[in-house]
Amino acid sequence: MVVGMTTMVILVSCPDQPGIVARITGRLYAAGANILTLEQHVEEGQLFFMRIVADVSRIADTAEMREGLQGLAAELAADLLVKDADERQRLAILVSRDGACLEDLLSKQRAGEINCEIPLVIGNTEALRGIAEISGIPFYCVPSEPGVGGPHEHRLLELMAAARVDAIVLARYMKVLSREFVAEYENRMINIHHGFLPAFKGARPYHEAWERGVKVIGATAHFVTAELDDGPIIAQGVTAVTHQSSVETMIKTGREVERRVLGEAVRAYLEHRIVAHKRRTIVFN
Repeated sequence: MVVGMTTMVILVSCPDQPGIVARITGRLYAAGANILTLEQHVEEGQLFFMRIVADVSRIADTAEMREGLQGLAAELAADLLVKDADERQRLAILVSRDGACLEDLLSKQRAGEINCEIPLVIGNTEALRGIAEISGIPFYCVPSEPGVGGPHEHRLLELMAAARVDAIVLARYMKVLSREFVAEYENRMINIHHGFLPAFKGARPYHEAWERGVKVIGATAHFVTAELDDGPIIAQGVTAVTHQSSVETMIKTGREVERRVLGEAVRAYLEHRIVAHKRRTIVFN
């Protein structure tokens, strides 16, 4: 991206019909925008999805362009999202005891591989306080009660509201959140789990996988919904293992896949490359 360039991301989803691309790109051209990339996808011949990245550096005030696009969206019966590509969203990271994903996200954020701010890390134990604080990020311990829901969720919402959080990442946060909590961050909360071990959902999934002699392990990053581990999938990864792989090797290998997959999902979210539709996602390149 050219230094000094101001770019916008435009996401469109609507019923498929002739002329969508021409009408939207024509409106951008008339406003003085220069299209840098455009990707589109038609689902089942009925639904149209598109992502545009446009240089709007020559437009003194983009408000009129945004208003024109919203008017066009109404004509197309479209859902339209227009975002500043350089805007740094604010992520809260929720953790328990496993620090691998947290360390990876903090490392990627420091290196500029994911463009965001991380104003706080919240744990339901004290185990990972040191990892957050050594990076200069405030850590809050909010122990959770047994069962689903409870006062701890109110405290979580208070902390995230005070920090003006845009989205949440569950980095191996081992606590089921209530339907009401999830609704507050619909399609704005990303979870990672060992999704290629579907038969092994207990506390010791890699031990169970080893006992069954699996040959592939992996991970899935998905949006959180009220149904446990059933949200729209954003990214997945797998790696091969053999009968020679010990439980310890499988845990280490699985964590590596989890870090990679979660990083991919978070980056796609921050770059406005995801459109959630029913139980699916369209993830643009």
